[in-house]
Amino acid sequence: MENAQDKAANAKEKPTYPFPVVPTTKILAIGQFTKPPTPEQIREIFPKEVPATLRLYLAGKIDQWWIRQTQTGPVFLLNVTSLEEARALMEKLPLGQAGLMKHEFIELGPLTPLHLLLSDGGSTAGK
Repeated sequence: MENAQDKAANAKEKPTYPFPVVPTTKILAIGQFTKPPTPEQIREIFPKEVPATLRLYLAGKIDQWWIRQTQTGPVFLLNVTSLEEARALMEKLPLGQAGLMKHEFIELGPLTPLHLLLSDGGSTAGK
């Protein structure tokens, strides 16, 4: 049985993965309403939300966007590499400012098993 000191040491160890670590190249932002917007909020906020979202798309921050089939929020594929920037972008949108939208953020990177197809064992050095 592990003692408390061993548990603490194990908790601090970083997990090991069978594939190389890759950089974050995009972030998936899955939105969900904190509560359904009222008709008044829809009339007030959505005419601001749509142009603000479009500005992010035109600035290259949003790569793709969808709506969840449940109509509970949007899903954005963001052209950013940090969670901090992703959060800041989504929080600045009118629905975020109104506290009506929260997001789950998922960091994405290149598909790691592809390194197995390279003859040099997957080295990206000097390329």
